[in-house]
Amino acid sequence: MIKDSLHQNYCQKEKDLQSWYCAKTKELSYPIYSSYDIRDSGFKVSNVDANIYPAGFNNICPVDKESSGDLFGNYIKDHYGSAVKKVMLVTEEHTNNPFYWENVIAIKKLLEAGGQQVLVSFPKDLPEPLMLKSATGNEIQVVSGYENSALVREFKPDLIISNNDFSDPNEDWAKQLSIPMNPPRELGWYQRKKSRYFKHYNDLAAEFTGILGLDPFLLNVETEVFEHFDMGEEASLKELSGKVDAMIARLQKQYDQRGITEKPFVFVKNNAGTYGLAVIRVGSGAEVMDWNYKSRKKMKAAKGGRDVEEVIIQEGIPSRVQAEGVTAEPVIYMIGCELAGGFLRTHAEKSSSESLNSPGAVYKRLCVSDLNVSLQGHPLENVYGWSARLGVLAIGLEAREMGITFKDYKASACV
Repeated sequence: MIKDSLHQNYCQKEKDLQSWYCAKTKELSYPIYSSYDIRDSGFKVSNVDANIYPAGFNNICPVDKESSGDLFGNYIKDHYGSAVKKVMLVTEEHTNNPFYWENVIAIKKLLEAGGQQVLVSFPKDLPEPLMLKSATGNEIQVVSGYENSALVREFKPDLIISNNDFSDPNEDWAKQLSIPMNPPRELGWYQRKKSRYFKHYNDLAAEFTGILGLDPFLLNVETEVFEHFDMGEEASLKELSGKVDAMIARLQKQYDQRGITEKPFVFVKNNAGTYGLAVIRVGSGAEVMDWNYKSRKKMKAAKGGRDVEEVIIQEGIPSRVQAEGVTAEPVIYMIGCELAGGFLRTHAEKSSSESLNSPGAVYKRLCVSDLNVSLQGHPLENVYGWSARLGVLAIGLEAREMGITFKDYKASACV
């Protein structure tokens, strides 16, 4: 399997790779946390989705949680100074999703373990605090996130950490902000594009494999943007169909050159979306033209009912990873530029070529905390970990290209 040869190459070039990574992180601003969905086909390994506002911290390996508090504390100290002791955590407004509040409670506990006091808020005006209950029955108070609200004035936060992905820009709330926020609201889905991220990710994969003397194909994921997508226009679907066939033909040629016997396929994804919404697997352009009512409805709207106006066509990477006989994919969490934790997302009803980020997914144990203890003995975590590190760099380059400033952020190399 390719992960084993990648692992051996990483071990042989460990010092060169760490020096390269250190130099890159010193040049960039990167968010306090992020997560990466990774696919391992046996012939390549790549991350296929990057989340800057990750939910699911409650699912990471319990052993990894023990060190994640220190990682949060170190990130805040390194990039904002030791005087920062109070954080306002801004969340999604999922009042009826008890599983989401498990994630928020987990983040709050980890920040507190890192030395922070934490106030949880919505980016909206609330007449009074809300008491919300998680899936396990734990309660959490959520307050108005406006700076002039009584509880925020009393708390006096030094830093805002966002777990809201800003599919809605929340302009009115943003206008009154004076407190620095990480990740910045401007990296939210109201203007972020997956195509921009994957352009930088693939460029980094080429640079990274150059250090290793390997084929970039092993780590990249071909991605093409399709603008002016209109689910209701047959002409738009016909053009998309042609581009799907063209990419599959290119992939088939690459497979043939490398002796890969798998049949290539692609995913059509919303270029500005999250939660696994507006994602469909297709094996040919003809399948696009044959989308039924359910498929067309799925591709028409994303989170918050926003229209899908632009999509990416992305190389499909089948998953050879299994957990208890069920198809799985690693999800790796980063705190700053450090590996923080992870889990295996599994789905008993999905095949190896389908998206697993859908209702019915079950999360299994995957720990990354022992990487530095025994690098030679953990090829899975090592290979997946480097894919996530490339993702952090890609987000930094993405933010730079977008002209986004991390207010009061002090650059610091990852060592």
